[in-house]
Amino acid sequence: MPDAPQPPRDWRAVLFDLDGTLADTVPLILRCYRHTMLQHRGRELPDELWVRTIGRPLRSAFGDFAVDADEVERMVATYVDFQRGVHDEMVCSFPEARSTMARLRVRGVRVGVVTSKGREMTLRTLGCCAIDAELDVLITADDVVKGKPDPEPVLKAMEGLGIERAEEVLFVGDSPHDLIAGRAAGVRTAAAVWGPFSRAELEASEPDYWLAGLPDVLSLRPIER
Repeated sequence: MPDAPQPPRDWRAVLFDLDGTLADTVPLILRCYRHTMLQHRGRELPDELWVRTIGRPLRSAFGDFAVDADEVERMVATYVDFQRGVHDEMVCSFPEARSTMARLRVRGVRVGVVTSKGREMTLRTLGCCAIDAELDVLITADDVVKGKPDPEPVLKAMEGLGIERAEEVLFVGDSPHDLIAGRAAGVRTAAAVWGPFSRAELEASEPDYWLAGLPDVLSLRPIER
């Protein structure tokens, strides 16, 4: 009987979510949300209502609050316009984000970002965090038809890297939407516990690994599921 195939000894690619995973942007996200609700509802709504949408594209998230598609577009415009004005003063990377990505690339591992953010603000965030030079692939909300938790963004990143075997790819994210998308794409998933979601909220998405900090990625190797 032939030996069972063994998992690869190292990742061919590690993909990262951006907001809340590589970039410390949750305070910015909540500030923009509060401003948008104040403009369109006349009052701020509880933060927890918006937190549960983090990881989804803006149009999808505002669909939970708007009365129709036209109001979704108005809310998105308000949010993005306000974000442009306060973004740079509120954004920074999490500790060792750049060094972790660089060390993966030195090892021969391809590195990418898969985000639900639009391309304009994604590029701005990457620049503020000084991690834009460490990427082999970038997939934003503008590059897909269906955003996370649909697997399309993860699959598109794999396609961009020329990788067909999902088990050779790790996707790191801080939200259930990241983990669901990764699992649906067949890749291995790692839950970042420094984001706005509790471990209990992430457990239902069945991550393959748990990360206490970004450098923990460096010790992970592929496993059979």
